[in-house]
Amino acid sequence: MTVYKRTWKTKEGKTSAWYINVTYKSPTGERIRIREPAPGTSRRDAEVHEQQVIAALVNGTYGTHDPDDVPLFEEFAWEWFRDYVEVENKPSVQRTRRSILKAHLIPFFGKVKLDEIGKRDVARFKGQRQRQGLSPKTINNHLGVLSSLLNTAIEWEVIEDAPKVKWLKTRDSELDFLDFDEADRLVDGAENPEIRAMIQTAIKTGMRLGELCALRWQDVDLKKARVRVCRSATRGIVSTPKNGRMRILPISPDLVDALRKHRRNTKLRGELVFSDDEGGMLNRDRVKRPIARACRKAELREVGWHTLRHTYASHLVMLGVPLKAVQELMGHQTIEMTMRYAHLAPDVKTDAVRLLDTRGNYGLERAKRMSDVSQ
Repeated sequence: MTVYKRTWKTKEGKTSAWYINVTYKSPTGERIRIREPAPGTSRRDAEVHEQQVIAALVNGTYGTHDPDDVPLFEEFAWEWFRDYVEVENKPSVQRTRRSILKAHLIPFFGKVKLDEIGKRDVARFKGQRQRQGLSPKTINNHLGVLSSLLNTAIEWEVIEDAPKVKWLKTRDSELDFLDFDEADRLVDGAENPEIRAMIQTAIKTGMRLGELCALRWQDVDLKKARVRVCRSATRGIVSTPKNGRMRILPISPDLVDALRKHRRNTKLRGELVFSDDEGGMLNRDRVKRPIARACRKAELREVGWHTLRHTYASHLVMLGVPLKAVQELMGHQTIEMTMRYAHLAPDVKTDAVRLLDTRGNYGLERAKRMSDVSQ
């Protein structure tokens, strides 16, 4: 019994897949060998599939799946949503996946049995969405939901396998951010003190809008100059931040002063750092127009709150902060997400190579230090 990776050439280039190779001797003495591709893209996926096949062989159920028991895509989709998505995903993700199911996947696959969905069907779905003018990124979001649903169906032993979903190639979108002067002008352009403090915090911490709306004073330590990001709000529902990870952010002296002043002016409102006049939670709709007005007054192009998050990361990189540190401050799950800002530090590689020319001086200084120690 083993799992292995097979690579071969196609017209599009090299491709690969994980396979299982299982040999089993039945109670009657019959030797059964199963060599087949495993669903998923990793060795772990193949190992899980191998164990499932072995269990089915031992139980005598391998290859005996009754096709009449396989539900239609539409039937299983809502079972999957109820028992998986609503249990494992945040409310914002639930809304997105519900929308994709209703508007895209169910209209296309709804009346097809799960085990009848093949590679050709997935290719037809991608082609239809492209002809409708959807972007590759949007189509990949739909494919991500489809892949998750089919993999869950395999895990729940509703079907034995499913087609491997291939993603469309996407272009890296150009990041929009404010330079240092523009950021200062935007803060000055905010007439509402609440929005001004919120903009300053966004630019100086990189917090997402939902994290700003859910921020409480108990998570702000002005003496130690740091903020604990442990909540996020979406349409009034408070949950954990994106990726479910809490992070501690150091804050600058200027932001400490701004927040201290903001707290004095709003101390009777309640526990939220940023709120309406009655202490209620702000939301995307209520802060969209104020930042647009601030942009107009500052004579800037109109930017959204997420641009301020990009601004924070861009400023850090331009000031020479290591990308690994930026990743941790931003709460990025992978370094690849942070690498989008790497081009803003064009002198880093040049400065690193120049260090090679100092190797002679380094050797002399090291020898001198060792000599001083021996004396």
